Amino acid sequence: MNARRQHQILCYTIEGLNSFGTVLYFTYLYFLLHEKFGFRDMTNLAVAALLGLVYAFAAWQGGKFGQRHGNFAALKLGFGLMAVSYLVASQLGTAAGQIAGAAFVSLGMCFTWPVLEALISENETPERVPHAVGIYNITWAATNAGALFIGGTIVEKFGYASIYWLPLAIVVTQLVLTFWLEKIKLPAGEKNSAPAFDANRPSPARAKNFLRMAWLANPFAYIAINTLIAVLPGVAAKFHLTPMFAGFACSLWGFARLATFVVLWRWDSWHYRFRWLVTAFALLVISFAAILIVPSLAAVLAAQIFFGAAIGLIYYSSLFYSMDASDTKSEHGGIHEAAIGVGNCLGPAAGATALWLAPQNPSTGAWAVTGLLTLGFGGLLWLRKSR
Repeated sequence: MNARRQHQILCYTIEGLNSFGTVLYFTYLYFLLHEKFGFRDMTNLAVAALLGLVYAFAAWQGGKFGQRHGNFAALKLGFGLMAVSYLVASQLGTAAGQIAGAAFVSLGMCFTWPVLEALISENETPERVPHAVGIYNITWAATNAGALFIGGTIVEKFGYASIYWLPLAIVVTQLVLTFWLEKIKLPAGEKNSAPAFDANRPSPARAKNFLRMAWLANPFAYIAINTLIAVLPGVAAKFHLTPMFAGFACSLWGFARLATFVVLWRWDSWHYRFRWLVTAFALLVISFAAILIVPSLAAVLAAQIFFGAAIGLIYYSSLFYSMDASDTKSEHGGIHEAAIGVGNCLGPAAGATALWLAPQNPSTGAWAVTGLLTLGFGGLLWLRKSR
């Protein structure tokens, strides 16, 4: 196996493990807070907002750290901090301890995702960047959906201790693979080369405008995602689902996103086409409201298909335009991840505030976040017109 192929396999393996471990931990942490400490939607949303705030500030710095000090230094620091945080959190018996542990896991994670996004694309020629980004998206989306689906079963069979020890084992494995990856020396001829002239590529101004629009849209996708994950225990309670069956029923959007990534990877006519981005944003608003407000499990399942497709195209757009239009990939990856953190904070914060102001209406939080998403949709249209 040549060095380039070995480098790719290790990068995607580390990435897939990162997705599975962190999704298992953060998703079912909310179930633990719900069952063991009595947290309801408002308090879980407040926790999600705090973790999003940590991620927003730290991810940007994580990307800059990787750009300045090297990708492998950032990965080692991130995985090391995550390992210690999992270990300490597993020994803490208070809600405050759990929240603090999760904050430090988020901090460590900020040094990993921007670098992984850079590693899969910076050693590719410009014409192969879309292919590399496609495999990257499919890899993390597959393990993400798998963690959502099987996580409830793991918790029911092995207890909540499993949300610490399994991610801890995964992150130790990632550290070992990182040291292995660092030793691989790519031949000079396999490094990134200057792009050839391509008459079909958009102008720099058009490419920059699409990057801005995608950077606007992606936080709003994560406003919806992080709000949904934080209130999953409430959704499960509403439909009388155990954590295992909640994992089965509420992971459909993850598989829909995975399918969308596969389609977008093989079909590139959506590149730099505004109609696809704006349609996805509209579907995001409608499907999010349906999942949390409509009192029908069948409607929730159907809406998840459109929700997954919408967030799939929005996320893919943000990452693709970040990598396609950038030479400082770790730093741009950090901005991409920081935008995710902003969404992770704003959505739950809006939902928690609405529930605090009007606790008598359980749907208040969902309506507040839907309104926030609608404002984002208007912002996208304004940014398009102001180009």
